[in-house]
Amino acid sequence: MKRRNFLLGAGAAVIGGGLLARPGDHGAPYDAYFSALNQELKKNGPMRPCLVIDLDRMDRNLDLVTATLKGAGKNYRIVEKSLPSPKLIDYISKRSGSRRLMSFHQPFLNDDAVLFPDADLLLGKPLPVRSAELFYKNHKGPFDPSRQLQWLNDTPERVQEYLELARGLGTRLRINIELDVGLHRGGVSNNAMLGQMLDLIAANPQQLEFAGFMGYDAHVGFGVPPILGTPQELLAKAMGEYQGYVDFVRSQYPRLWRDDLTLNAGGSPSYPLHDQEKTSSEISTGTALLKPTHYDIATLTKHVPAVFIATPVIKAVGPIEIPALDGKSRIVSWWDVNQRDLYYIYGGFWRAEYESPKGLQFNPILGVSANQENVSGSPATGLKVNDQVFMRPEIVEGVLLQFGDLVAMRGGKIVDYWPPLSA
Repeated sequence: MKRRNFLLGAGAAVIGGGLLARPGDHGAPYDAYFSALNQELKKNGPMRPCLVIDLDRMDRNLDLVTATLKGAGKNYRIVEKSLPSPKLIDYISKRSGSRRLMSFHQPFLNDDAVLFPDADLLLGKPLPVRSAELFYKNHKGPFDPSRQLQWLNDTPERVQEYLELARGLGTRLRINIELDVGLHRGGVSNNAMLGQMLDLIAANPQQLEFAGFMGYDAHVGFGVPPILGTPQELLAKAMGEYQGYVDFVRSQYPRLWRDDLTLNAGGSPSYPLHDQEKTSSEISTGTALLKPTHYDIATLTKHVPAVFIATPVIKAVGPIEIPALDGKSRIVSWWDVNQRDLYYIYGGFWRAEYESPKGLQFNPILGVSANQENVSGSPATGLKVNDQVFMRPEIVEGVLLQFGDLVAMRGGKIVDYWPPLSA
């Protein structure tokens, strides 16, 4: 099909849809909160795509986490992948009082060891043994991996690989074992498998030390249809399986058991539900502090969004004109007031949803662009060139690494710029 015919057909489809149900006006100007952010960023911001963290809102979320875990008698472990900025992690650590950190990436792990020499580090996923080897090759500073670092292992084969690494390095590695407690993303799924791993550890005390368990239970908070179980029922089942593995170690490997073992559980979707269970000793949470759109879930209703992508409007071009249709395409904006004003923003093509002003939308006929994305809205938005378009990211993992320095704001004012970690 020729491009002109495709565009004519697309325009007709839009018009036809409008004839059937002409859209109402979804637009609205900034509310007081985003108006203040807009003015501050226009006056003092970088005037490019940036990622804004509202410290007041994040404090509220963090205080919910720490109060919940303190009441349950559990320690809090900060999830680095969701908060990948040294200053951000340090801020959270000081406010929460936690020096426990979960890392997921070898270059970040080396940075952590230098930046947080007193931290207790737990890997959040099993790394290839070559990655562990590179960590030791690049390690420097007073951080002592033999006391402060736990390598996550998920299979007997990986324990064997880490055993060989320890022998080659002439050091001792602390091994935390990943449990499958219902997410089915890997890890120990039966006592026979766990026994093989513990046998290797017990037989090689000069090279390996059993450090505890990690049982990630994100499925408790989302992803499972309600008909298959409530979050409370799913958590009870998960922690029942977790307790079974704990009991197995206590009874079959009493010499490996210690009361100070790390028994890690939780995650942002499930942390509020851990206030009653008695098995875990600590809970990991990161994304809940910022609450992107993917975490608009029942277990986090008390949390508020604390992270936004902000980017300036660089062009205001008036009513939408579809290439090749030219002036004829104005019937689209006549039928749909929400396409009456067309803007182009600085950057785009992010995994994010428009947040403010209300009623903004992307027009797929004009196509995506990571350079200057199209955004349309009704005149009610009041947008002008240099105003900021605010979006909520769907997730924060990786997204916080895409915008350079994070813009830390409090009370609607920029208070600092926080560089992200770099791979």
